[in-house]
Amino acid sequence: MDGPCEAIVLRCTDYGEADRIVTLLTRDQGICGAFARNARNSRRRFGGALHPFSRLRITWQSNRRGGLPQLAEVELLDGSHALMADLDGLALAAYGCELITALWPEGQAIPDVFDLLQAFLAAACSAQERGIVRLLMELRLLDAAGLLPHIGHCGECWAPLTVGDYRFDARRGGTLCALCSHGHHGGVVVDARTLGSLVRLLQVDPVVFDGIRLSPLTVRQAGQLLQHCVEETVGRPLKSEAFIARLNRAHSGVLP
Repeated sequence: MDGPCEAIVLRCTDYGEADRIVTLLTRDQGICGAFARNARNSRRRFGGALHPFSRLRITWQSNRRGGLPQLAEVELLDGSHALMADLDGLALAAYGCELITALWPEGQAIPDVFDLLQAFLAAACSAQERGIVRLLMELRLLDAAGLLPHIGHCGECWAPLTVGDYRFDARRGGTLCALCSHGHHGGVVVDARTLGSLVRLLQVDPVVFDGIRLSPLTVRQAGQLLQHCVEETVGRPLKSEAFIARLNRAHSGVLP
């Protein structure tokens, strides 16, 4: 693990009086934890680099006694300063990073996810529709992890989809045709046009977020479908999801 590499900060945790434990997504080694000694006091060694969503070039040293490797040097490549000034973008970025840590174990190389996260963080702080950015990130992460249920055909009998509403239940393999969903009330109801849009979105370059336009119906239904997939796959609530929900209630004028 010695030597320089590129990394994106997923999470930082203060440790003791001056140290910091940093969770990183590296291009070559996937998710890794690292120990930053005296990070909260030493401006010379780390400056303001060790903050969530920063992209870094790091040099670290293996811990000969076992445990976390230690950060030796850090070069800030992109501080994602725009996110720090945008609460909605910050919440969305935190959600994407938390979802990555929930879907992959440490130490598994996932270079495509590194590139995807870099593009997602840039999109999260832009002025475009964040509902589309979120559903694209969820769709692509689930697909990259091999955990995306069947969308374009019935997940049980493999019948092709035609028109109308379908029931989608991740616990039963994804989309269900009328025959397979008879008497079943789990999952979410979604229009065939929304399912078709998701299939087409899977053909788009995963690092492209700009220029994608979806109808309000597709954004709403696809958002519900993918949130259902995430909940069933992860098996626990994500902390950042609750924060996003509070922000949405505040924007709509609904008191918590």
